[in-house]
Amino acid sequence: MRTRTLAAATSLAVLFSSAALVAATAAPAAADSTKILSLKSAGDVLVDGLHQRVYVSDPTGGKLVVTDYAGTVQKTVTGLPGVDGLALSADSGQVYAAVGAANRIVSVDTATYTKAAEYTLGDAKNPRSLAVAGGKLWFGYGLDSAGNLGSLDLSGAEPVVALDQDGDLSSYLPPLLGSDPAAPGLLAVGERGQSTVALYDVTSGSAVLRVLDGNPGNEGSNLRDLDISPDGTEVVTAAGYPYYNPAYSTTDLHELRRYPSGDYGSSVAIGPKGTVASGTSSWYGSDLHLYEQGSTTPIREYEYGNTGNDSGGDTQVDGALAWAPDGSRVFAVSQNSNGVYTLRSYTDPTKYVPKLTVSAPAKATRAKKLTVTGKLTSAKALPAGTALTVTRTDIDSPKGKVLPGVKTTANGSFAFADTPPAGGKVKYAVAYAGDATHTKVSASDTVEVSRTATSLTLNNNGKLYSYGADVSFTAHLGATYKSRTVEIYADPFGADKPKRLVKTGKVNSKGNLSVTVDMTRDTTLTAVFAGDARSASKSVKSTGFAKVKISTAVSKHYRTGTIGSTKYYWFRETSDPLLTTTMSYYQGRHQRFELQVYSGGSWYSAGDPEYFALGGNGKSAVKLGGPGKGGAGIRARVRSAYINGSSGDSVNSSTYGAWQYLYFTK
Repeated sequence: MRTRTLAAATSLAVLFSSAALVAATAAPAAADSTKILSLKSAGDVLVDGLHQRVYVSDPTGGKLVVTDYAGTVQKTVTGLPGVDGLALSADSGQVYAAVGAANRIVSVDTATYTKAAEYTLGDAKNPRSLAVAGGKLWFGYGLDSAGNLGSLDLSGAEPVVALDQDGDLSSYLPPLLGSDPAAPGLLAVGERGQSTVALYDVTSGSAVLRVLDGNPGNEGSNLRDLDISPDGTEVVTAAGYPYYNPAYSTTDLHELRRYPSGDYGSSVAIGPKGTVASGTSSWYGSDLHLYEQGSTTPIREYEYGNTGNDSGGDTQVDGALAWAPDGSRVFAVSQNSNGVYTLRSYTDPTKYVPKLTVSAPAKATRAKKLTVTGKLTSAKALPAGTALTVTRTDIDSPKGKVLPGVKTTANGSFAFADTPPAGGKVKYAVAYAGDATHTKVSASDTVEVSRTATSLTLNNNGKLYSYGADVSFTAHLGATYKSRTVEIYADPFGADKPKRLVKTGKVNSKGNLSVTVDMTRDTTLTAVFAGDARSASKSVKSTGFAKVKISTAVSKHYRTGTIGSTKYYWFRETSDPLLTTTMSYYQGRHQRFELQVYSGGSWYSAGDPEYFALGGNGKSAVKLGGPGKGGAGIRARVRSAYINGSSGDSVNSSTYGAWQYLYFTK
């Protein structure tokens, strides 16, 4: 596991007079989280449990990014070209970083996030990986074809560097390192990109080769990561092949078991209780897999999803996987197809996620017994008698009422009976509180419980009113159990005026609730009774229709007079009458203009009616050409109208204006 503490290290806070260490007080994150990090690459991940900080190295960017447990960046330490492997001092006061391009190890103060010291490594070039074992800081270093193992001893007054300690390993690249503070005398070394694994006893302060195998298990290639279990009994590797994580005995590297994580293993980290976290570079499957030590059944599996542009999902970065020292979280860095890096924090990774199902009947009768069943199962079996809580939520108990609990049988099933006192939608929620090895889980199901039908009416449906009439709509509610409250909504026709609540209240002693509506448009009224514990909800509608307000003014005449009992506007035969219509306005509205002439005792249409647009002031003026010479004696009449649908909108009912009569003389 990558806690990488240095038990015997001398505090650099003393050696370099750095500021006193201050423990962080930030509370841990309460749930899984993801945060994008500004990285050009990702190398190692280290977790400082004391200060609840996560360190991510960026070799290409030459920097160290520090976040809290939720992934929020707290500091970026720059000037670290090629920084890769990370380790933490025993007192959590220093983070050690292998800075490959500078051929040195740099320590960073965890209180101030500033560089506290730099250690040159003699002839060692390109240090990349770090591990703490046997009271020393070990590092894998070397250029192509010259990988090797070195150590840095900080226990004395002066740092001591020892190189060329790999023995017969002959690593082509800087080797991978693995250790665990619970097994302080053991160091695992792997040949990066190949398959060789070696184990060293470092109890004496020097690396004494215990066992070396060029291909443990007789298979494997493209080694990417390895780690040692806290009990020191096994080393687990991650490689491009095979498509699982083999666990080898630290005695002789014979294969103990296989953790079936899937293809293209990229990282492995073992938690403080031996839990194996395995990251895989999987485009189309789970990316992070967790196993109890010795078990091949996963505790949990996580899919990173796809935040890029390719069809394949985000993938685990090689070696960028680490545990919080208390095992409460596991942290991973993923990369998408656009080269964007994400820090992922997963809580309770060592706990199995149970599956809980709840099944209630679809319908039931109020005040009669019903039965709810369900089942609680888990990959890690739960014992018979596991306690579950039950809550019923209904109209009378909107915040829920706790019912007697229930216990599971040997196969995880359970059943309980209840007599619902209230009708309507009733929800039964069942919950398991979780334990040391299982997360909490809850599930629910709903049942529609019968209620007595409710009588509700709303008057004036289909009636037509003059524009602007004040109309009283009355809702009448029949007998109910408790509630006597009714809501009335008005929805004027037209998209510009939404439905709104115009009145809510209790009906009077006669069961009535009234509201007055100004009828300037066709309007649908809706009366709603929400229902109560024994009376069903009910909703009714009534649509009232409203005419438009319309008038037509006549001008350019020289006098008025009557013919018979009808008023006429008198015009010279060479005059052009002007007819100005005023109509209640709506965007895009047109008036329909109709002309008729009188002949032989009857009125006849002079062509088809025409439509003219209203101005923003609701007016539309039409100039009617006069008959000219010889037109004396002609009688005509005109009128304007609003026609629902044809006049450009449908928010009012069709309305016809009064006829205006015209008489032409010499």
